[in-house]
Amino acid sequence: MLTTLVSFCVGLVTLILGAEMLVRGASRLAVAAGISPLVVGLTVVAFGTSSPELAINLKASLSTGTPLGIGNIIGSNILNILLILGLSALIVPLTVAQQLVRFDVPLMIGASLLLYRFAQDGMLDRWEGLTLTTGAVLYTLFCIWSSRRESREVAEEYQAEYAVPATNRRRGMYLLGQTLLAGMGLAALTYGSSTLVESAVAFARMWGVSELIIGLTIISVGTTLPETVTTVAASMRGERDIAVGNVVGSFLFNILVVAGMAALVAPRGVPVPDAALAFDLPVMTAVAVACLPVFVIGGQISRWEGGLFFGYYVAYTVYLWLSATGHPALRTFQNVMLFFVIPLTVLTLGVLTLDTLRRYRRRVSASQ
Repeated sequence: MLTTLVSFCVGLVTLILGAEMLVRGASRLAVAAGISPLVVGLTVVAFGTSSPELAINLKASLSTGTPLGIGNIIGSNILNILLILGLSALIVPLTVAQQLVRFDVPLMIGASLLLYRFAQDGMLDRWEGLTLTTGAVLYTLFCIWSSRRESREVAEEYQAEYAVPATNRRRGMYLLGQTLLAGMGLAALTYGSSTLVESAVAFARMWGVSELIIGLTIISVGTTLPETVTTVAASMRGERDIAVGNVVGSFLFNILVVAGMAALVAPRGVPVPDAALAFDLPVMTAVAVACLPVFVIGGQISRWEGGLFFGYYVAYTVYLWLSATGHPALRTFQNVMLFFVIPLTVLTLGVLTLDTLRRYRRRVSASQ
């Protein structure tokens, strides 16, 4: 037990440090190569913060064939929206760019539905993985194209966050240092993911719970730490477009890149357990759908909406615990959520969304 716990902690710390080193090294190399900081933030950094999930899934797909990987994707996406955005909005209301409402969130919903459709037979195969990774390439190209149209304020935020220091005179040594940093980060990710997967499987066997539950909870919390730190820090500094954009970008990368590449390399495909099909994938899709009305209302995520997201993450975690332990309170909890909390939330968001649309139409009519 103690050996497994130490191995798990070492793997988790190594994974997080590896992701941080890879993001720093790769982003500064990209900027030094002439790529704009805004494009780096939308692509390299978004990919880098999802690298722990990618490392976990590739390791699981190549060696064990465990559902740990798909559980990590689903759990990370649910945590990204409900916990990370919820906590960030509780600190300070988050600004939502119109591009997110018009394009990225609908794409996030579409990607969730596509993953759910592909998983219906209990497996993600290579052709489905190829479809998802092709979508990732197209999305990245769109990000690069659309970055030219971003506002000056957003561009300046990314410039301050990811630009290479102008005072660096030893460019050759600087580039070598960043290359070594990115390489060390990649090596740390490889080692950390291997150690973390092995210890997580051992924990699941010791505790008598499914590897899916471990992936949805413990592994997801650990692998989303880079997104948590990046998003919360950005919101505290007032960089609200970066905060929301990082979360939405990570959600999309987890589905299109992480699930896609895992399905491409897995010899027999990526297994999707019945439990994930029946509950967790629909929850992830519902969370993506819920973003649309929340983002539309007032053009921001307010503190009460952040509290709503956070509360739902607590409820989801409680449900997983009750279900895994077979607790007698599970049925009561389900009834309260299904017949009271969720309908009340849907009604509230629906009324507020209609009110927002009415006010928007009045503004358009008044301007004509």
